[in-house]
Amino acid sequence: MTENFIVMPILGQLFTAVLLLFFWRKPVSQRVVSIGGSVVVLLLSAGLFAQVWRDGIQTINTASWPAPFGIVFVADVFSSMMVLLTGFAGLAVSMFSAAGIARARIMYGYFPILHFLLLGLNGAFLTGDIFNLYVFFEVIIISSFVLMTLGGRRAQIEGAVKYMAMNILASMLFLTGIAILYGITGTLNMADLSLKVAATENRNLLDIAAVFLIVGFGIKSAVFPLYFWLPSSYHTPPSAVAAVFGGLLTKVGVYALFRIFTLVFIPDEFIKIVFVGIGVMTILTGCFGLLIKRNVRRLFSYMIVCHIGFMIGGLGVFTEVVLVGALFYLFHDVIVKTNLFLVAGLIRDLRGTMNMDKLGGLYAEYPKLSLLMAIVLFSLAGIPPLSGFWPKVYLIEGSLIENNYVYIAALLIGSFVTLYVIAKLWIDAFWKNPPEPELIDDTFRDSPLWRRKLLVIPVAMLAFISLYIGFGAENFVRISQHIAAEMLDTSPYLEAVLGRSN
Repeated sequence: MTENFIVMPILGQLFTAVLLLFFWRKPVSQRVVSIGGSVVVLLLSAGLFAQVWRDGIQTINTASWPAPFGIVFVADVFSSMMVLLTGFAGLAVSMFSAAGIARARIMYGYFPILHFLLLGLNGAFLTGDIFNLYVFFEVIIISSFVLMTLGGRRAQIEGAVKYMAMNILASMLFLTGIAILYGITGTLNMADLSLKVAATENRNLLDIAAVFLIVGFGIKSAVFPLYFWLPSSYHTPPSAVAAVFGGLLTKVGVYALFRIFTLVFIPDEFIKIVFVGIGVMTILTGCFGLLIKRNVRRLFSYMIVCHIGFMIGGLGVFTEVVLVGALFYLFHDVIVKTNLFLVAGLIRDLRGTMNMDKLGGLYAEYPKLSLLMAIVLFSLAGIPPLSGFWPKVYLIEGSLIENNYVYIAALLIGSFVTLYVIAKLWIDAFWKNPPEPELIDDTFRDSPLWRRKLLVIPVAMLAFISLYIGFGAENFVRISQHIAAEMLDTSPYLEAVLGRSN
């Protein structure tokens, strides 16, 4: 079906970003416009998901050029679900930013750039053209670089240089892979590529293109051995910026891997082994970092790396049950990782530091806030029946069926290390007494009521969503099963875009 409504989440972010430019020197107005725009985009995203779930895959051919000749946007359950999760995360970050971002950063264009970043994310999820996927990746990179450097502190610049260098390399590899594919097939439409790649006899050149895409997307996803830029850069910007980075930026790389390597390239046995191997090593690498870090934000950065391996390994096993688990984990991870960095920002506001050796006493002083943050931390750890538990059941069950014991061992190691580190964080930050109570810098307690509410409400909102994912797991299993079935049988996608399935 053809539906203009598909591009509304993209246009909504664009309109919000442009409108914010008219309030460049008015921080209060920018806060209001950003939150209002995020609410509108969330409603548009929810409407798009509901329409796709009810009526099937939606497409729009820009300028009325038919696919595969024109640029096409496609909303299936997978892409519309990612747009919906981006809407929730974007609203939470926008609200937290209104209270947590300094006036000076707002005056330098923080909010317009944030919404351009969210525009790029929505565009990457909804495009049906591989070159436009690259274009939206560049929008994301440019916006994220500005957000990372805004403020100009030395640590920010140092982290941003590493971030930008690796992402430029990833973009070059991605663009090279696209060029090879276009040279072989003469098309950039992903549905058309699916048919032409399957019919191409020059498999060696296709394998080279696949390798370029794996490495390019792998850098953006922070997989082993291309992960090192992430822990070196994600701890440097403000917590609101780190939240959108941790929750969404690496996930767009994971989304691209799932999209390209289920639609354009169907993994053979070698590619499956490569993905499982990358997933296992990414999990173990993240675990090593988790065990030695004492800074809360650095700790959370290594958690991103570790849990990316859960999803990439699941793509490598490539059975319906394991894909359900990997997709379910992806949805859970977007919400919980966004909230995790908001929690880090809240801890900094409460104590003036994120060094675990200097934390303590949070539960005694703020019992309600501590219980709210406990929901986030224990959802991440996968305590049953919270949201992080159920996808692992599917990942382990499907891997057992395939006798993939190495991946199962890595999943168990990653899960137990995460649980151990979260328990250690809880003890150090919440239960033990602060080592130097007279040096505590409690900005939160001295803040006006509106600021305290804007810091807590987004954490509570995302924590409630995590609880819903856990206690309403059957709904997310149903969504994940629908997506996994479409990944294994791409004919509905091809028919919606091209009007034919083969």
